[in-house]
This record gives sequence, structure tokens and C-alpha cells, in this order.
Amino acid sequence: MVAYWVARSKVNNPDQYKKYTELVPDILQKFGGKVLARGGKFKILEGPEKFRRFVVIEFPNFEQAVACYESPEYLAAVAHRQKDGASELEIAIVESI
Repeated sequence: MVAYWVARSKVNNPDQYKKYTELVPDILQKFGGKVLARGGKFKILEGPEKFRRFVVIEFPNFEQAVACYESPEYLAAVAHRQKDGASELEIAIVESI
């Protein structure tokens, strides 16, 4: 059963955040991740308007999604987006029905 990363992001330092985004595609591919939505047009229907970037990534299953997030490669990439508050991010992994 497929699973999805659902992320809401606020980028505070685009230059620093770019160091993260340059690394992530290869990491996702290694774990079977497929980006379904990243950035683009959106409309907030409920909740705070703090986040301005939304991402949905499909994985073959829940375990692969968790393994990707917990991998040393991804955690190294995360350090770039967290450095000096470059971004604020919420990520949830949701298994499909």
C-alpha cells in the first residue's frame, strides 16, 4: 500500500534552503519516492497562513517513506534546511487506504 509524505514549509533563507533541495531528489529516488506536488498554486482553506510551500511525495509503502526520512543521507540534507532557521517544516507520513 503506497504512502505519502505531506509537507508544509516556510522558506526563510532561499539560498540556504537550496542546498537542501539540491540533495533531496537523489535521496527520494533511492527510496522509491515520487514527487506529486511541490510548490505551485495553492489555496489555504483552513488553518494558519504561515506555510507558503506544500509538497506531496508518494512512496511504494509506509516503511520506505519512514526509511527515507530516517536515512543518514536525508538527515544530512535536513541539516542544511535547519541551519540558522533557513526554513520551518512540518512533515507527516500517511498510508493510503
